[in-house]
Amino acid sequence: MTLAAHGEFTTLPDAANSAPVTFAWSGDLGGQGRCRRGAAGYPIFDVMRAQQLDFFLFLGDTVYGDNLCPSPPNEPGADFRATTLAEYRARHRDQRGAEALQRFLDNVPVYVIWDDHEVRNNFAGPFDSQMPAGRQALREYWPIRVVSDDPERLYRTVRAGADIELFILDTRQYRSRNADQDGPTKTMLGERQLQWLLSGLTESTATWKVIVTTVPLSISKGGGLAVPGNDGWAGGTDGTGFERERQVIVDHILSQRVTNVVFLACDVHYVQANAYDPNGDGIPDFHEFVAGPLSASPGRLTQASVGLRPTTLINEGGYMNFGLIRVTKSAFDVTIIDEVGATRFSHHLPAK
Repeated sequence: MTLAAHGEFTTLPDAANSAPVTFAWSGDLGGQGRCRRGAAGYPIFDVMRAQQLDFFLFLGDTVYGDNLCPSPPNEPGADFRATTLAEYRARHRDQRGAEALQRFLDNVPVYVIWDDHEVRNNFAGPFDSQMPAGRQALREYWPIRVVSDDPERLYRTVRAGADIELFILDTRQYRSRNADQDGPTKTMLGERQLQWLLSGLTESTATWKVIVTTVPLSISKGGGLAVPGNDGWAGGTDGTGFERERQVIVDHILSQRVTNVVFLACDVHYVQANAYDPNGDGIPDFHEFVAGPLSASPGRLTQASVGLRPTTLINEGGYMNFGLIRVTKSAFDVTIIDEVGATRFSHHLPAK
């Protein structure tokens, strides 16, 4: 037997211990033909590795199974659209050929959740025949613990010391069709996951409650003829979106006086940050930070929709990037870093 790889990492502090935590988040790797090029493949992972991370949050589109990677300019092996388990496995395997990603995985723990391109663009799980194959390939290539009473569950919490708890949402497996009109029966999370989130926010003893959602809160992201309807939380003029369920979460945060809530998202291929004041009292009730892509074409900049009364801190694109977060009991500091290591944005949140 031959040892395939060797790596090491440090376990996170437990909930009884207050300790500084540093982590990064991003998503969207190898989209729109911007795939592995040369041996390093995705050199942004070397930039991230230099940040001395406790862990990395990979917020979906870990592969673009429904996008072609023509060769040249990309490395050969991914010039096909995946529809079967074998093909999804091959697309994940192709990503792992990037040496910069291999070096990163040698030392940095990764918490992964999927978005749409692990299956196909803007998919809604209950209605997509390809979902089981895409989900199985994801789980084979990324370790996600299995819950005995719900073996396909992907949403989960991560506690990193006394000061931060992550609520990693699955925004794909249970969602209604995007084209459905928003209303009382439309859901992105499904009732069980929604109640898990609401209870977890109320019961959390962490200073910072971080809600990890692959799709952003306030960017209206409409679909096309093949998959109509808004794909993120925000609605559009066509009456689609998931704002009714979003408001349930917001109302819970406000009514239960849950403090120090931060949302992290990706998906749109540019950077946006918003301070939200949904009750209109002039004091932000929570924040959202959107990062990415790691390697994909830049998205079309869109202003945040007004429903949650946002103050936009940045809305900028045109470069590959990740978000870096340093957490202590007293502060939540966010920095956006581009593919060459330059700082593009920073923001300091003092704890309430």
